Amino acid sequence: MKQLVYLLVGVVFGIIMYKSEAASWFRIYEMFRFESFHMYGIIGTALAFGMLFVYVIKRFNIKSFSGQHIYIQPKEKSFTRYIVGGILFGLGWALVGACPGPIFVLLGAGFLPVIIVLVSAVLGTFVYGLLCDKLPH
Repeated sequence: MKQLVYLLVGVVFGIIMYKSEAASWFRIYEMFRFESFHMYGIIGTALAFGMLFVYVIKRFNIKSFSGQHIYIQPKEKSFTRYIVGGILFGLGWALVGACPGPIFVLLGAGFLPVIIVLVSAVLGTFVYGLLCDKLPH
């Protein structure tokens, strides 16, 4: 039953992303050309809510739906890894026109060429898993 609830929440989230045009290549292109505030507003709102939820989870010791303690591991403070990772993520996002979340939204909306993007993202994640121990920290 829980999986059905998660699936329903995912479908509703996907509909919201599609209707808000967060999965639109045109909107993403506009954002990277600094022509519109639309995507910055969506991303900024998501960032603000994410910060609020993490604060509430830490402050009030919120537990997961299954009753387990939620532990948020502190991040390493390293400049290079975040700059390189951000540049690679941004280049991929600009090239493809979608970050990982909207890939599924676009696929659900019937844009079948996105399958190539999905397969490439999974392959890139797999290769990173193979190489992550050899990469600089």
